[in-house]
Amino acid sequence: MIKNFIIDTNVMVHDPDFIYNFEDNNIIIPIICIEELDNLKKREGIVGYHARSAARELNNLRKFGNLHQGVKLANGGTIRIELNSNDPSCLPNGFDFSKNDTKILAITKNIAESDKEIPTILVTKDLYMAIKSDAVGIVTQDYKNDKVTADELYKGYRKITLDLKDIDRIQKGGIPVPSSFDFTLYPNEFLDVTSSSGDGAEVIGRFNGKEIVPLKYANEVAWGLTPINKEQKMAFELLMDPTIDFVSISGGAGSGKTILSTAVALQKVIEQGVFRKVIFVKPVVPAGDDIGFLPGTEEEKLRPWMGSFYDAIENLLDVRDSGKRDRLKNKKSKKLEEYEVKKAEVSVEDFIDQFRRSGAIETKTFIYMRGRTLSDALVIVDESQQTTPHLAKLMLTRAGFGSKFVFIGDPTDNQIDNTLVDEKSNGLVYTIEKMKPFDITGHVTLQQVERSPLAKLAEKYM
Repeated sequence: MIKNFIIDTNVMVHDPDFIYNFEDNNIIIPIICIEELDNLKKREGIVGYHARSAARELNNLRKFGNLHQGVKLANGGTIRIELNSNDPSCLPNGFDFSKNDTKILAITKNIAESDKEIPTILVTKDLYMAIKSDAVGIVTQDYKNDKVTADELYKGYRKITLDLKDIDRIQKGGIPVPSSFDFTLYPNEFLDVTSSSGDGAEVIGRFNGKEIVPLKYANEVAWGLTPINKEQKMAFELLMDPTIDFVSISGGAGSGKTILSTAVALQKVIEQGVFRKVIFVKPVVPAGDDIGFLPGTEEEKLRPWMGSFYDAIENLLDVRDSGKRDRLKNKKSKKLEEYEVKKAEVSVEDFIDQFRRSGAIETKTFIYMRGRTLSDALVIVDESQQTTPHLAKLMLTRAGFGSKFVFIGDPTDNQIDNTLVDEKSNGLVYTIEKMKPFDITGHVTLQQVERSPLAKLAEKYM
């Protein structure tokens, strides 16, 4: 049955490609929403970018007809901008009739009452709008086209038991997938295997698409860092493997997402030259009140947002320097004092600036990514739970030859400051679910907090 879908502004800003996701139904956009879109076009960051993108998509339709009269879409549906039906008398007293939300509700209610043969549904991602709609008898839906419907997010590994003979065979090279498995293994999914006989034998295996094989990089070090728990070893395996072009790592604060990714990036770029540069990317979404416009160059504007990368590099430099200091001390080298003085003179800012000038390190945000092709680069996208699926797609379609992309973040609702997404509709979970079937992608969820006892308590109980 054909339906009328009234589109709220936040849906257009969440997904500028919303037009193509309503099949053969009628899409109706209140003119008030176009005004709101116009007001958002100069906003910094994700919101402004999406507002401009949505306007471009609507403008592209003008060549096919008049948007007020309605334009036929390729999928059989129609789209129109509603200029009328804004009589507020259909709503009870108590509403603030100066608010745009109230005007959108009035338009929806009037259309529903004037065209009773066709179901009319308001599509919104605004919780308060949904509550008010329900109160006045308007059918409301969340925009679910890019919402992950899985009951449990793919973790990238599972725990199983096998007999000791199979564990030995995995350690020696690999085994075919046992016929007893009653579940589907995805490429690069890990298996935390323990012995069914209870003798304490265990191994971590990875499904390579054909067999369950042992880890290749379990004994390697990246920029002085080694993984310290099973989940980190799995993530490290994906990060180090040159055949994996996309890695996603989710986990709570202090689980090691950023420092592991940064360590491998520095190792692959600066030490080994596998990639020409590392690009640190972060969405500009403030936690709490926005501090407003920041003066300075692009790098200076982004510095407050890049704190996680700076912290990770500083910690890695400390780890690396501690190792060198211990070696000089053990050798009773006269160079120890000279090294201590030199170390004190070099800050993390100096380190990053040095490699930024040489082109080995870049720091970027999403608004500078449109039109770019990122080749021969290791790209780390931090806080990717703040992105929309549209932005996640934009980021991955920047991938050129010889590049590797890493998405890291915590997709739980209490770590999302972007009002356009939630724990089921953000760019990180959407990408995890969409990319899991392919042999050049891999994912791991980190569950152990390794930052400090206090961080562990806060993550678990708060």
